[in-house]
Amino acid sequence: MNIPYKQWCRSLSLALPLATLLAGCNGGNNEKPHTHAVATYANASWDALPAVSDNDLLAGFASWRSACERLKADANWAPTCSAAAGVTQTPQAIRGFLQEHLDVYGLRSANGTPNGLITGYYEPVYPGSLVKTSEHNIPVYGVPEDLIVVALDSVYPELKGKRLRGRIEGRTLKPYDVAGVINAQGVKAPVLAWLTDPMDLQFLQIQGSGRIQLEGGRQLRIGYADQNGHPYRPIGRWLVEQGELKKEDVTMGSIDAWAKAHPTRIPELLASNPSYVFFSTRPDSNEGPRGSLNVPLTAGYSVAVDRKVVPLGSLLWLSTTTPDGSALVRPVAAQDTGGAITGEVRADLFWGTGDAAGKLAGDMKQQGQIWMLWPKGVALPQVPQVADAQ
Repeated sequence: MNIPYKQWCRSLSLALPLATLLAGCNGGNNEKPHTHAVATYANASWDALPAVSDNDLLAGFASWRSACERLKADANWAPTCSAAAGVTQTPQAIRGFLQEHLDVYGLRSANGTPNGLITGYYEPVYPGSLVKTSEHNIPVYGVPEDLIVVALDSVYPELKGKRLRGRIEGRTLKPYDVAGVINAQGVKAPVLAWLTDPMDLQFLQIQGSGRIQLEGGRQLRIGYADQNGHPYRPIGRWLVEQGELKKEDVTMGSIDAWAKAHPTRIPELLASNPSYVFFSTRPDSNEGPRGSLNVPLTAGYSVAVDRKVVPLGSLLWLSTTTPDGSALVRPVAAQDTGGAITGEVRADLFWGTGDAAGKLAGDMKQQGQIWMLWPKGVALPQVPQVADAQ
C-alpha cells in the first residue's frame, strides 16, 4: 500500500503530522463568530447543519449511543444518555431526540475559521507467532516490570492528565530507555507475540493497536498499554533530513521500500524515534478496537479528537470529503484521542480493519468542518469565549 506516512498517526500514538491542510470541502455553513473574540465554539442552528442520509444518521447515532454505558457516570452526558435509551431506531425519532436534547456549536480554529484537517486511521493486521522462531524474532512487548508511571495531577491538580515515566535507580527516578536501546538490548517485559519485520512493529506502534495473524487462522488482538515517556519523532522526518527521501514522497510504502533496500540501516532509522509503545492483549472478537473511551470503535462513525476541545463521548456532525472527493457528511462519535490530533477543528476518522481500511485511512487528508452537539443547559467544556453566529 502507498500510504502517506503522516496518516499512520494512530490515534493512540504520539505521531505528529508532516503535511499542511489541503484545499477541500465547504460544509455549507455560513455562520461566523464575532471578530471581537477568538472562539472555540460558535452558536449555530440546526438548520446550519448539512443534510445527512437516513442510513448515516442511524449508524452515527448508534455509534454514539454504544458508549452511553461508559458515560453514565459523566454528569454532562448521563441525563441525555438515559433519555437516548428509549429512542426508537428510526430517522424521525432520532432527529426529534437530537433537536430536543442537544444544542449545536460550530468548532472554530484560533483564527476563527471553520475549516480544519480530517485524517484517518485503522487497525492493521501483521503476520506473527506466539513463539520465537528464526522467522518470527521481533518481540511485541507488554508493559515492563520496572516502568514507573507518576500521575502528576495527584500532586499538582493543574497538571491533569500529565504523567511522568521512568525507572527507579537507587532513590532516583531516571528516564526510561529510548527506543534504540530497547530494540538493541530488550527490556524486562512479557513478550506478547513475535513479528517477522521490525518495520511492522514500528507501524503497529504508530497505529497503537492491531491484530497479529497467527498460524491456524487465529488473530491476536493487541492495543496500546503504555509508552516509555519519550516524545514521538516521525522516522519519515529522519529520512528527509538524511536526504534519503523528499518530504512530499514520504509514505508508508516509500519508507518500507527504503528499509528493504537498506536493511543494515533499519536500526539507525528506528532509533531516530525515541518513543516506544508497549501493548496489552485484547479479547478476541469481531468488534472494533477499543479507543480512549474504552468502547469498541465503529468503522466510519468513530473519531479521535483533541479532548481539550471535544470531551470524549461527544456527538459530532462531520462534513468533509473522502479521498476521491466524494462528500462525507454524517454524525460521528468522539471515542478516541491521539498525540497527532490537536487543534479546535481536527478529527481522525476510524476506517476499520485490514488493508482496504488502511488504504482509505492512508489517503485521508481532507479539509472539513465539525459541529459539536452538546446537551442543553450544560456548560460548555472549558468555557471558552463563545461567539454568536451571524
